[in-house]
Amino acid sequence: MRRIQIAGLVALLALGGCKKSAPPADDGKLKIGLVSDVGGRGDQSFNDSALRGLETWAAGVAYSPTGYTPVSDAAFKASIPADVAALGPLTHLDVKPLVLQAKSQEDYEPSLQQLAAESSASLTIGIGFMLENSVEAVAKRNPSAKFLLIDSAILDTQNKPYVLPNVATVNFREQEGSYLVGVLAALVSKTNKVGFVGGMELPLIKKFEAGFEAGVRDTRPATEIVPVYTGSFDNPGAGKQQAQALLAKGVDIVFQAAGSDGIGVIEAVKEARAAGKDVYAVGVDSDQSHLAPQAVLTSMVKHVDLAVYREIQKVKQGHFAPGDETWGLKEGGVGLAPIRVKLANQAAVMAAVDAARKKIESGALHVPATLAELVATKR
Repeated sequence: MRRIQIAGLVALLALGGCKKSAPPADDGKLKIGLVSDVGGRGDQSFNDSALRGLETWAAGVAYSPTGYTPVSDAAFKASIPADVAALGPLTHLDVKPLVLQAKSQEDYEPSLQQLAAESSASLTIGIGFMLENSVEAVAKRNPSAKFLLIDSAILDTQNKPYVLPNVATVNFREQEGSYLVGVLAALVSKTNKVGFVGGMELPLIKKFEAGFEAGVRDTRPATEIVPVYTGSFDNPGAGKQQAQALLAKGVDIVFQAAGSDGIGVIEAVKEARAAGKDVYAVGVDSDQSHLAPQAVLTSMVKHVDLAVYREIQKVKQGHFAPGDETWGLKEGGVGLAPIRVKLANQAAVMAAVDAARKKIESGALHVPATLAELVATKR
């Protein structure tokens, strides 16, 4: 089912269910609104990536529970990964962030409405495919407001994309970056048994799983792949429990695409390494190596931060364009974070990963986006 049904549709509710990041004083700057997914601030992954694009990069501010302060030049530079820096310089865009953190799906629509109508945001951003219904409804209700939706196109009742004149959408070919993770995991695994922990079992997360499995099978077909799902994106305890179960079965590389649940996955692997097991986790969306430097092999980075920044830049320059963009390896939308752990076969591993990357970018290798497509390619 493509649409998440949102209960409690009331357009102008006081947002008692949302957390609001206190904005700077009204100083005439362009207002940019953002509604997080339920994983929220602090997920060290998807939502934090979006907030980095808005707050750190575009607005040049650092968040604290008491308000925003200017970000230091050193912190700003440190926040920009090498692959983004290689695409060209980033400069602050002199905008004012207005952030609402959804606690539940019922918060999405009234939050978007508040930012677009009451706060008069020049761009209102919905972070995550679960906001698709709400962005569509609020955009239709406010045709003069501009919106950005991350991770979903606007879909009609037949589940087909269509364009609203005031909505831009950005999607990613997550399967391409996940394929590189599969190549890496297959070559690093010593037990020939790797695992995948997803959040909700939805088509978007299946793209990660399909790409990962394709990379593993193309590299070492005999490797066993064990996928599991937590059923959520905001329960680190569930992620930890699933990862512990995989490790107990002999899995030694665990790739997670599970929002905040992934923090629990990384914690389980960190504890297993402390107990003497030679195991690794692979992070997702943001570079998560700082969570456990010896336990995180790499991360499949999805540059939501750059997508948010670029769309804000377009609005700032008067170049907002409705419709969908899709970013993969070729466009710099996905990739791998640096491998900071020492591997015995690191040179050979990186050569294989780079070779796969070049084949995908050139179009010589197509990565399946669904498990059905994976099966059809007879991997």
